[in-house]
Amino acid sequence: QVQLVESGGGLVQAGGSLRLSCAASGRTFSRYNMGWFRQAPGKERESVAAISRTGSSTYYADSVKGRFTISRDNAKNTVYLQMNSLKPEDTAVYYCAADQSIVLVTTPFGYDYWGQGTQVTVSS
Repeated sequence: QVQLVESGGGLVQAGGSLRLSCAASGRTFSRYNMGWFRQAPGKERESVAAISRTGSSTYYADSVKGRFTISRDNAKNTVYLQMNSLKPEDTAVYYCAADQSIVLVTTPFGYDYWGQGTQVTVSS
């Protein structure tokens, strides 16, 4: 089992940047594919980005391609989401999640462990 804690959210103006971090407990972080998801009020949780165990494969939702970058540091048990050129529609609670599947899963339903979330608010 792995426990996840997100940090780095906050209030930013449109066009600004934030970097989210997700720290994982335990010694088995490198066994998990990791994903970032977000949920805005009244909307379903949606995929943002995902990264494989070694970082060799990544996935991005079309809405964030070219603006967000997912990365991980297995030595620090941490996954990051660098968010640039933020837009008001990026406002949501952002969650990180861990999955032990062999393939890189890009939907929320395939993830086993979730953090509590961190709020990102982008003002216009």
